[in-house]
Amino acid sequence: VFEFIAKILNDKTIYPEYEKVEKLRSQLLNDNTVLEVEDFGAGSIVDKKNKRSISSIAKNAAKPKKFGQLLFRMVKHYQPAAILELGTSLGITTSYLSLAKPGARLITMEGSKEIAEVTKRNFRNLEIRNIEIVEGNFDNTLSSVVRGLSTVDFAFIDGNHRKEPTERYFKELLAKTNNNSILVFDDIHWSREMESAWETIKKDAAVTCSIDLFFIGIVFFRKEFKEKQDFVIRF
Repeated sequence: VFEFIAKILNDKTIYPEYEKVEKLRSQLLNDNTVLEVEDFGAGSIVDKKNKRSISSIAKNAAKPKKFGQLLFRMVKHYQPAAILELGTSLGITTSYLSLAKPGARLITMEGSKEIAEVTKRNFRNLEIRNIEIVEGNFDNTLSSVVRGLSTVDFAFIDGNHRKEPTERYFKELLAKTNNNSILVFDDIHWSREMESAWETIKKDAAVTCSIDLFFIGIVFFRKEFKEKQDFVIRF
């Protein structure tokens, strides 16, 4: 965990990839195109409507840059070969994950067809070529995606903000984790349900270390950690 704090959390380097992704974010924040959105998760706190502008999605659904850049540094440091993201949205966080390791296989899953189409265009504009987008409700698509992977080295789970699906996704991913796998859960304090899911995940016998950064929770499976440890770090 000292290594995580020193080399990832406290890494203040301004990587050139940051500017690329933030330029995309700025463009999306100014795009008033309206999309029809199917929302399978617990919804965005701000947006309950099914018609949403791209700018509204970029403002309310995309992760703030400090978290996107943290995920970038994690992937750059740990170098996972297989990355899975549940909840593509407009692809801002996906772009950070991809640019951190262009040689990785990155599968990202998005429930909304129209959002996925915009996202594909965003990836083309950034000349990102290592991303596969799987469209549809995670409940119908995740099992087959996980079956098709020999291992999940790194996963970012930011889709369905409810207890039962979050715990189920964790169990499905767990089947393909290895000693060096890292799972990152978004919005762990979003609701009591999510806090309860996070507690269940932390306590799982396979988890050897957890880090709560308040908005996101990270779990590790390294056997080198002889005693289970749970950390809360202000980020």
